[in-house]
Amino acid sequence: MAVTVVTADVIIRYPDGGIILIKRGKEPFLGSWALPGGILEEGETVEQCAVREAKEETGVSVNLRELVGVFSEPGRDPRGHYVTIVFLADPMEGSPQAASDAADLIITKGFRDLPLAFDHANVLRAAFPEGA
Repeated sequence: MAVTVVTADVIIRYPDGGIILIKRGKEPFLGSWALPGGILEEGETVEQCAVREAKEETGVSVNLRELVGVFSEPGRDPRGHYVTIVFLADPMEGSPQAASDAADLIITKGFRDLPLAFDHANVLRAAFPEGA
């Protein structure tokens, strides 16, 4: 029987509208841009996971502002059935830099023009339906 994996992803949005994207340093989607995030650990809430992963991958501490949604399409991750809970967050402190399994990091308003990993283009359309 297959296991469903729970993850949390974070849209870290700056006041000017820029968001942090990381370049994936490993498969799947090696070299593609993605939202910071990762797998829920034993005994952790999804909110704790989101805050931890944001800090681990970007060096930025965040304040979760709101739930964007739950994304559970079975084909969204080639490794298996991964369900992600996505939060919109404000950056609080820290100097953005790629860390953990992130090969690079950018802060961009032009995320719609980039090749995005997983279903992150759909996630960002859900978060910003009017292009904001």
